Amino acid sequence: MATGKINVSVENIFPLIKKFLYSDHEIFLRELISNATDATLKLKHLSSLGEANVHYGNPVIEVKVNKENNTLHVIDQGIGMTKEEVEKYINEVAFSGAEEFLNKYKDSAKDSGIIGHFGLGFYSAFMVANKVEIITKSHKDEPAAHWICEGTTEFTLEDADKKEHGTEIILHINDEDKEFLEENRIQELLVKYNKFMPIPIKFGTKEETLPLPEDAKEDAKPETETVDNIINNPNPAWTKQPTDLEEKDYNEFYRELYPMQFEEPLFHIHLNVDYPFNLTGILYFPRMTSDMNIQKDKIQLYQNQVFVTDNVEGIVPEFLTMLRGVIDSPDIPLNVSRSYLQADGAVKKISSYITRKVADKLKSLFNNNREDFEKKWNDIKIVIEYGMLSEDKFFEKAEKFALYPTTEGDYYTFEELEENIKENQTDKDGNMVVLYASNENEQHSYIEAAKDKGYKVLLLDSPIVSHLLQKLETSKEKISFVRVDSDHVDNLIKKNDEKISKLSDEEKEKLKTDFEKVIPSEKYTIQMEAMDSNAAPLIITQPEFMRRMKEMQQTGGGGMFGMGNMPEMYNLVVNTNHELINTILNTKTEKKQQRLIKQSLDLARLSQNLLKGEELTSFIKRSFEMVK
Repeated sequence: MATGKINVSVENIFPLIKKFLYSDHEIFLRELISNATDATLKLKHLSSLGEANVHYGNPVIEVKVNKENNTLHVIDQGIGMTKEEVEKYINEVAFSGAEEFLNKYKDSAKDSGIIGHFGLGFYSAFMVANKVEIITKSHKDEPAAHWICEGTTEFTLEDADKKEHGTEIILHINDEDKEFLEENRIQELLVKYNKFMPIPIKFGTKEETLPLPEDAKEDAKPETETVDNIINNPNPAWTKQPTDLEEKDYNEFYRELYPMQFEEPLFHIHLNVDYPFNLTGILYFPRMTSDMNIQKDKIQLYQNQVFVTDNVEGIVPEFLTMLRGVIDSPDIPLNVSRSYLQADGAVKKISSYITRKVADKLKSLFNNNREDFEKKWNDIKIVIEYGMLSEDKFFEKAEKFALYPTTEGDYYTFEELEENIKENQTDKDGNMVVLYASNENEQHSYIEAAKDKGYKVLLLDSPIVSHLLQKLETSKEKISFVRVDSDHVDNLIKKNDEKISKLSDEEKEKLKTDFEKVIPSEKYTIQMEAMDSNAAPLIITQPEFMRRMKEMQQTGGGGMFGMGNMPEMYNLVVNTNHELINTILNTKTEKKQQRLIKQSLDLARLSQNLLKGEELTSFIKRSFEMVK
């Protein structure tokens, strides 16, 4: 038996490892299984080269818990190590990696999240163990080796009697980390980090029901057999070629990723690129809600089938973080900080590639089956609109498939919309005016008034629509978007045919004064407008600019306009050609005149869902009195 001392300059390195890495201590199992996988794949590579005395077979990685001995075992059937290799790779290379890590990050290690980045993988075992053993036999014809270290810089290394090639790591678990002797906890970690590792991982056994023979009696009970409990799928869908997969394969994999998700995805995008970087994966479009935050943290990031994180911001463009699925790239370091990712050149290229691939897939779906794409629009529009808003390259590509639905159920691309409305919806200054509604029920009367004029009204109801319209207006010439309730219909698209008022300027001025006595100036700006006599006597509108700025601020933006504490302001448009308005003007008693104004205002407010609470109760009571 040989004993030795690891040559290291950092004193008390093991307490430092435990202290600095403790917040992430569960990843020790991921690191050890990653090492076991590497050792197994190396053996596979040697076997494929036809190297003498190398037999690959059907290896598994086994994880075992021994509660009586307080030990956790990770066993592989991989390439193994000789004594000299243990000396080199465990005592020198891996430990110097641990030392380098601590020298560089001991002031900020908890925040850096770079476990394993400097070959620290094996030594992460000491976060949960006070003693670690390695029993290993090389595939070469050399004696097995047994390495023992009790969390100090001293170790022992001796021969062992292991017969088969491979490595067993034995962790003697600390008293404060006994959770890692619980089978449920280990099962949870294996599923979390190693669910799709390329080598089968065995953890205990399970009972499986055998199929009944064809000639079995009706009351026959099926037999069971004990089989290995393999917790992972070594060949997940994203590792295969798209040509080898059918729609049902993609849907089955979706259920494997999200077992609690009962709805099928709308469609998938298979990523597969090997230049200028390596990346594979499958992204799914689920049915979306209008809540843009609830969808996030659903894409899982892997490195060579090892789970890294489900927080993929900085790798996946932000607008796509609402999707679900898997991305796997060996070019993304296994453990990196967020700031490192955002500054990494390869990561930026990956992000651009994913954006382009998603845009191309959407265009293909639109071209191949437009009817189906239109049916799915409401479920996917939030992602597409967010992408148009946040990524210029996506915005350009989306011109070909982004849809603009109307209140009548038609769907147009922007080019088609332009063709349909340009002639009728161009104002006297040559600007094309796109009318839209955000709520079909609440804005029904305004929509109908616009349709009576022959105008088309879009239905744009996503939470970011104000931001998107701002971008569309700045990216295109002579176009504006106007919500149908932002003014009376004759003012939405100003033509040259102005209506003549039945009232003189003096009468309009007197009428405005009469209204101002009743209507609070802090809430309403009163406008006298000549409209059709059959239009409503009073119309409440909210100026497009003011309303849009408030909406933008509510969904992040518009803050520079200082709209935060601004009260709701409305325009009250008085139709000077309506008979009721003429009656109000000519009413002899002030009390009756004010009652008519108040009643008319409340009717206009009621039509806008602005009459609530005590004011609504008072209005109803007053209306019944008038009827009586």
